[in-house]
Order: sequence, then C-alpha cells, then structure tokens
Amino acid sequence: MAKQSSTLAALPRAEVCAYWVLSFGSHLYSFYQLHIFSKEHEAGLEREFQLEKGFLIWGHKKDPTDFEWSFWSHWARKSLLWTLLGHAVVSRLASFFIPEFRLTALLAYGLLAACCTVGIKGVGVVLGHLGLSLAVAQLCNPALSWSCALLLLSTLHIPLLQDIQRSWYQTEEEYYLLLFSVAVCGLRFISFSLEHCWRPLEAGGLQQQVYWLTAYSFYHPLFFNGPILTFKDFLQQMQVPVKDHGARITFLSLLANAGRICVWWFIAEYMIHLMYMHTIQANETYLEILPPWALGGLALALVQFFYVKYLVLFGVPSLLAGMDGLAPPKLPRCVSIMHSFTGMWRHFDVGLYHWLIRYIYIPLGGSHHGLLWKMLSTALAFGFVCFWHGGHDYLQYWALMNWVGVLVENGVTILISSPLVYPSIERCISPAMRRRCLALISAFSTAMLILSNLIFLGENHVGRIMWKRVFIQGWCTVAPPMLAFLYCFAQIGLEWEHNPP
Repeated sequence: MAKQSSTLAALPRAEVCAYWVLSFGSHLYSFYQLHIFSKEHEAGLEREFQLEKGFLIWGHKKDPTDFEWSFWSHWARKSLLWTLLGHAVVSRLASFFIPEFRLTALLAYGLLAACCTVGIKGVGVVLGHLGLSLAVAQLCNPALSWSCALLLLSTLHIPLLQDIQRSWYQTEEEYYLLLFSVAVCGLRFISFSLEHCWRPLEAGGLQQQVYWLTAYSFYHPLFFNGPILTFKDFLQQMQVPVKDHGARITFLSLLANAGRICVWWFIAEYMIHLMYMHTIQANETYLEILPPWALGGLALALVQFFYVKYLVLFGVPSLLAGMDGLAPPKLPRCVSIMHSFTGMWRHFDVGLYHWLIRYIYIPLGGSHHGLLWKMLSTALAFGFVCFWHGGHDYLQYWALMNWVGVLVENGVTILISSPLVYPSIERCISPAMRRRCLALISAFSTAMLILSNLIFLGENHVGRIMWKRVFIQGWCTVAPPMLAFLYCFAQIGLEWEHNPP
C-alpha cells in the first residue's frame, strides 16, 4: 500500500468531520459505560484488589494495580524527581562554568545518583556487566558480543542470583529498580559493542572507551527506563560543543514541555480515578459480564492509559536530555490513530524501534536479501523483544501475533502494489474509494493490533476472553459495530499522517 499512500485522496470535509465525531464520541461513551460499571462494582473490586483512596477527584477511589504506574510514581515521590532535578542543576552549572568537563560532571553525578538509588552493590552489578561487555567488544566479533549480551541478560532470570540481589534490599521495589536498570543498560552495552565492532576507532583507545561507555550507561535521565538512545547518537551529540546547542531549547519551550507533561500526568491519574480498568482486567468474572460498550471501553482505556503513561515516563527524561543538547527519540504517537502493526512499532517506542532496526534487522539482511531473510530478521527482532521483556508465555503469543501481523501487512502491500494488481485497482476504483478500502482493511488490522496489545498488557486470559466475546459470541452483534468504529479510527489516522496539524 506504499504506492497508494503517497497519493492518498482527500475526502469531503463533512465525511472527515463525521469520522472525528464518531471516533471521539465512541471513546467518550465507551469510557462512560466503563465508569458506570466501575462504580457499580466498586465494593467488590475494593474487597478483592484494595482500591486506594483517591486524591484527584473528591469521593472517588483510585485503581493502583497498574504495576508500572504505581512503581514509577512511588520512586518519583521517593527520590527520582529530586535526582533528576539535581541532574538538571549540575548540567546547567557545568555548562556555564566548566563546559569542557561537562560530560565528566554528568558522569560523576550519574554514578552518585545510581549509588543513592540502587545502592553500591547494584552499581557493582551494572559495572560488572559493563566490564564484561567492554572486554568482549575488544575482540571486534559481533557474534561474540551478542553471545555475551544474551548471557548477561539471561542472568536476570536465574533464581539464585535473583535471591542474592533481593537480599541486598529491604523492599521489592528496590530490587525491581535494579532489575529494570540492568535490563535497559543491557541494550546500551549491545549498542556500544556492535558500534565498536563496526568502527573500532570511533570512541578512541581503551581509556576513552571506558570513559564514553560509562558516561553513556550512567547518563542519569535515561538510566532507569529509557527511552533508548544508541551509542553512536550519544557519542556524536555529546561531542557537540555546549555553545553550539545552548539555544536549542528556550525557557518558554521548556516551560511548555513541562506543562504538557503535567497535563499527561493529570490525564493518567484522572483515568484511574474514574475507570478501574486494571482491576477489572485482572478478574475473568468481570470480563465475562462487562456490557459490550463497557468491554470496548475497557480495551480502549487500557491501550490509551498505556500511551499516556509512556508520554510521562519518556517525556520527563526526554525533556532533560534535550536540555543537555541530545536529540531523544520522538514521544509515542496516539494509539487511537495507529492502524497497523508496522505503524505501532515505528511510532510508539521510537528509540527501541531504531535500536532493533540498526542492531538486529539490518545486520541480518532485512529486506535486501529476499523474503526469507526478511521474515527471519523480523522474527528474531520480535523474539529478542520477547526475551528482553522476560520471555513469559503471554509475551510469546504477543510477539508471534506482531510478527504475523507485520508479515501479513507487508504481504498485502506487495500484492496490491504489484504491476499485475495495482493498474486494475487504479483503473476501476476512484482515489477516494481506494482510501476507504484501505481504511476498511486497516480496521481488521487494528482489531488484531488491539488484541495483541491487550495480551501484552493483561496476559493471555484478557486476549482469550476478548476474542471469545467479540469474534465468537458477538460475531454478528459486537464485531460489526466495533469494526465500523475502527474504520473511523483508521480514517482519522490516515488523515493525521497525510495532513498533520
């Protein structure tokens, strides 16, 4: 569909407005139905999951069962907001007084902040992984570097090592902070190792390599959760003199971006005060009795909350990285206008997507060595993401669905764009109707995309019940209107892509 997308036809303004109204209205109404269901079953949900006392809306409780949001909110209150603020202060002072030693100051602060959060033993684990990765990288053999990296990542799942590391801390939250930090640093070690294998002299001699890899790994805004920035980009952008990027971000843009992050945080908190979607998805009984509109609201609320959550989680470190002259990956695009598996991977976690393309997809041949190598490269990229997230069974289903979804979308694109098919389409179907057909095809793709995301967010039982209720029990009552609304979402996505605001 690449050929058609470059000449996407404009639709009548009234038709596009109708798609906007239907899309926005379906979101609001389904969220309202989920809110009603949440309030009706609030007592039962509280008994089973212990809802927290709300603070944002008077008289409303709060759903605390999204692990990531609760986890990072806890650490933000406890220390991370202060350490990130400290990073900003150190960066500004160093840029003003000692610009030539700014990176050294950031490195020292990053190590100190890491010691204060994950402890000296936790920093020792990261430095141990760093040292092994650096040593193996000196051999300039990508296969050995990959073997070392996978071996180090696999140690995160060895029960004996997990028990030892847990014994260092008083709470599970402290252990998980170390776990997340080591996992994200693992991607940085792979990035450094492969860049060194391909261009051994780019980071200088061994002493310079130790310096740059340590600064890259312990760069505080990105240390715990990303977003992912490749070593090549970090090296090139940090080597730009301070005076050359000092005007990149103004006080007004800084204030506007900070205000935007506050709005995203407010929306996320507002959602879990009004809709108890995470507690509902954890109980199969509630999933079975949800009314159809509330069921749709649950699916939309889960993926929308995931999107807004990462606007905050990536927005804060990206803001600080921008202040330091780095160009962090773009923030996630709204999931309601995602209408393909390919688009989801390209535009949600942009940093991870570029990392996968650079270090897995292209080195394995990608699309330049035929269909079989393309399928293999894509499969290994998804397989690595599954392994990096923990390799659980539901992640395996999620990765498989995404792999198949991407392959089917590419296959349909190749078929429709082929010289045997496309001239007939162009001759028999008007440009506006071709766009409508594209949106209709995208509606089915979006349905499977949402289903795969629900498996990722809520594990297998959520996907199984959604599939049963929508496509088996509701094949003639629930699925058709759902696909109609997804068709509207796809039209909005196409409009957004080709006529961005």
